[in-house]
Amino acid sequence: QVQLVESGGGLVQAGGSLRLSCTASVRIASIFRTSRVGWYRQAPGKERELVASISRLGNPNYINSVEGRFTISRDNGRLYLQMNSLESEDTAVYYCNFASPSRPIDWGQGTQVIVSS
Repeated sequence: QVQLVESGGGLVQAGGSLRLSCTASVRIASIFRTSRVGWYRQAPGKERELVASISRLGNPNYINSVEGRFTISRDNGRLYLQMNSLESEDTAVYYCNFASPSRPIDWGQGTQVIVSS
């Protein structure tokens, strides 16, 4: 059963913007709303990495390479990632999931982001 659904990816030129969305299933929505959750990405040939996370109170954390360009936010059972000034290095499949101290659950299908230079 799919519990996390990501959307909003696409092909964009370097410098452009995209807004990703994540919806949690009804089954996990309540715990999703009250946990630290985040956006991960996996580029071809690389390990999946956590790029941004947000606490249940709305406090965000970012990796250095996206700080100032990406903004994570949440609203009820949905999670968002506003990505501005996109770079070719941002090309990856993006996933949402729980973040530490919670453990990720089964991964969704992700949403592909391709940044052309």
